[in-house]
Amino acid sequence: MLKDALQNDIEAEDHLSYIKFALSLATKSPPKPTNYRVGAVVVNAATNEILATGYTLELPGNTHAEQCCFEKISERNSVPASRLDEILPNEVILYTTVEPCSQRLSGNMPCVDRILAIGNKIKTVYVGVYEPEKFVSGNSSKQKLKDAGIGFIHVTGLEKEIIEVATAGHEKST
Repeated sequence: MLKDALQNDIEAEDHLSYIKFALSLATKSPPKPTNYRVGAVVVNAATNEILATGYTLELPGNTHAEQCCFEKISERNSVPASRLDEILPNEVILYTTVEPCSQRLSGNMPCVDRILAIGNKIKTVYVGVYEPEKFVSGNSSKQKLKDAGIGFIHVTGLEKEIIEVATAGHEKST
């Protein structure tokens, strides 16, 4: 699948290091006042293999980090995103710097709905920060994932750095 120099440096279950890796991806996203710069990593839990990486606006369109990961897996396997459940391993982990969105103001499918559409393949979503209230208040992703039996774990320790990267390009309030 994806050969990445960092892959062998991250041990299985080292969730903080995977969030740090996702944060390094987020820094590649162009700073804009209308979105958060987010990074995401999809990992096969059984083998610790990185299946895809992504960051906000990496692919054409108003793409979010998780969406980029799923689109890359779809393209690489020549299957539509709606059939990812057929080709993904049985235990997938998603690491993302910011809680997956539950609403898209652009009209695109929210990231939590993309995760849920994959079915029971994604077992756990690890996040670095909860989604700030700036664009959409009351993000319901955590509850939707839990209701679907998908683990939701907040990995602490990088909140300040993640928010700083995520909000680059935003007007700072004084």
